[in-house]
Amino acid sequence: MQNCIKVEKDILFKIDRKIDKLVKKIELLSYINPINIEEEKASFFKSKYLTDPNFNYPEKDFDKFKIHQKFFTQPIELIRDEKIRNLYEEIIYYYSGIVRCIETIGEGKKFYYNSLQSFGTPTELDVENAKFILHFEEEDDNDSVFEPKYSSKEAEGIFREYDERYDFEYNIKESSVMGAIAMVLNSSQTLVLNSRHTYSENEMAILTNHEIGVHMVTTINGLSHKLKIFSHGLPNNVETQEGLAVFSEYMSGNLTIKRLKELAYRVIAVDSLAKGYSFSRTFRLLHNFYDLDREKAFHITTRVHRGGGLTKDYLYLTGLKQVYDYYKAGKDLSILLTGKVTLKYADDIQYLIDKGLALNSKFITDSYSENKNTNKTLDFILDNLK
Repeated sequence: MQNCIKVEKDILFKIDRKIDKLVKKIELLSYINPINIEEEKASFFKSKYLTDPNFNYPEKDFDKFKIHQKFFTQPIELIRDEKIRNLYEEIIYYYSGIVRCIETIGEGKKFYYNSLQSFGTPTELDVENAKFILHFEEEDDNDSVFEPKYSSKEAEGIFREYDERYDFEYNIKESSVMGAIAMVLNSSQTLVLNSRHTYSENEMAILTNHEIGVHMVTTINGLSHKLKIFSHGLPNNVETQEGLAVFSEYMSGNLTIKRLKELAYRVIAVDSLAKGYSFSRTFRLLHNFYDLDREKAFHITTRVHRGGGLTKDYLYLTGLKQVYDYYKAGKDLSILLTGKVTLKYADDIQYLIDKGLALNSKFITDSYSENKNTNKTLDFILDNLK
């Protein structure tokens, strides 16, 4: 009996290691950010917002056919435990979808439909929730906490001060070609800062909790497991991971109405893709109809239209609502920090822990220890999202 269990575990770990090698080559964020954003922004503004940008992207350095072949020739039928076998089947389909996304970056509708299959699109209810948020008055832009003041080099120092709360190491580098102002590259445990951006106090408070407190915490926790899939991500993990990250902003007392409205605008922008809007039309919707300043409108439109239409940005708001409700129900958040996991698979994660195939979270998001939010309007909004 013991030998049978050992053989089954050996088969599982062998399949997991092979998937690990494949997934390391296909981190979407490494390929999706345009390398000529600033040049195209200048041209777009010069055209009076009429000529869509022509973005260029990093070259792909993998053989898509070989990766697809290797995914679908994994002998998952040898995994006798049905629950685990079904999980790995879903993992293979999920990452095959990510490969299809990467291989069609810059190919318009081809990419959009692959993105749609991997990340979905907002429902009518999601759009109603976003519009509900937009009714609330945001904080005063003139407040000193929103004033740009820190260079990317100074921001690095603030991140290093914050990470003293956690006993782990990670890399920090700068990039001038990215759609976000900061992001974590999971495969290399690297925080990337936008060298063109000047950070405010509020942005630093948000980013330290969001990027290190959740994204890097779940990266490092994921690496502690023998099953490597925890470090790369269970199927459809973006919604839960981004929900946890924004929830950490809330719990640390740094989530603002302004930030929540930014997430709402992303939902509106992603919804515009489903309506067939071009880049310029989405931009004009945000800039002219919703009165966003042109820099913010361009930033959000670029995030959503990059590659040909990346739909994942609506998941920040839906993920926040899911995690908020999970917390309010008194459930254990630590199980969602075990790696790049998905709330849907919470029972599967506990099952793997109980079988000795996974570990409890070593690092827990610092802000989750105490709710420091004092903004009752935020509570009202989050309680009333449908």
